[in-house]
Amino acid sequence: MRSKFDFARTVAGLVLFSIAFGYVEGAVVVYLRSVYLPLRMHFYPGALTSEVFPLLSLDQLRALGPENTLLLSIEYARELATLLMLAGVATVAARNVRHGVAAFLFCFGIWDVVFYFSLKLLLDWPASLFAWDILFLVPVPWVGPVLAPMLVSISMIAAGLLVLWREHNNDPVHINAMRWSLIILGGTVIVAAFVWDFHNTLKGAAPATFHWEVFALGEAIGLLAFTAALRRSAAA
Repeated sequence: MRSKFDFARTVAGLVLFSIAFGYVEGAVVVYLRSVYLPLRMHFYPGALTSEVFPLLSLDQLRALGPENTLLLSIEYARELATLLMLAGVATVAARNVRHGVAAFLFCFGIWDVVFYFSLKLLLDWPASLFAWDILFLVPVPWVGPVLAPMLVSISMIAAGLLVLWREHNNDPVHINAMRWSLIILGGTVIVAAFVWDFHNTLKGAAPATFHWEVFALGEAIGLLAFTAALRRSAAA
């Protein structure tokens, strides 16, 4: 039988990796801003250097030189590599698919929260939880107030840790196909809220409105489906 020490050691390892990786991600953003902000000043000389938007469009990047579109391609690959690194450490810790998914969610949530704390420490940004940020670039820009990804990350940390604990105690959370479908649907709706206005974002327009009602719907669908699975497993 696995001891509580085994569980604590696994969780501690995941936490340490995620905290360190979150800080590294924040440091990378500091470097990226030092490259990107001077480029943006060519087209938006009055833009606040403390704000992320408006973004430069692809045409504007091309106008500033082919090396800048190359940097964008490198950034796409770096984002994918980030996800692969989180998946890699989750795979090492996993005993089965369910355990691996929980470890990934747990790591991703901590990584994201620490990332924003690191930006606050290094850049004194964001000024508030309602400051707009660009979350991912692949396949199109994901944007939203900082509070939104933070809420998603907290949900992922809580759900991931709970599943890890249940797995440790040989009392797994059984999620049937219908509930998996609902959880995936909830995540898809959340992503839709982040990419809702990507056409304007790609053109360099600053985001105007975040569809909190769409975001809340996605969170509700996912959390309710997960909670139903918990209750079903507890009653079994």
